[in-house]
Amino acid sequence: MLNKLKNRWNLKSGWQVVIVLLVFTCTGFTVMFLKEPILSLIAAKEERNWIFTTIYYILIFPVYFIILLFYGFIFGQSKFFLGFVKKTFSRFKRKK
Repeated sequence: MLNKLKNRWNLKSGWQVVIVLLVFTCTGFTVMFLKEPILSLIAAKEERNWIFTTIYYILIFPVYFIILLFYGFIFGQSKFFLGFVKKTFSRFKRKK
């Protein structure tokens, strides 16, 4: 499995794959811990409905990538994650 990811992501070693997976893990946990404080800023727990959850996901989307770049930098994989973020956002552009 690590070799598959190494080839897919054009990484040099299995350890680099483990570090990239660790960065994704740290980012996911950070976003998970930020959910409640962010939603609390928008509305009280009793007042929330699907609209507030949708607003949260719209707001957290760019924040996720900023956190991803931060952890990528901390773990020495900023080049990989900068390319990953650019590739992800390029998919949202309209094709001519």
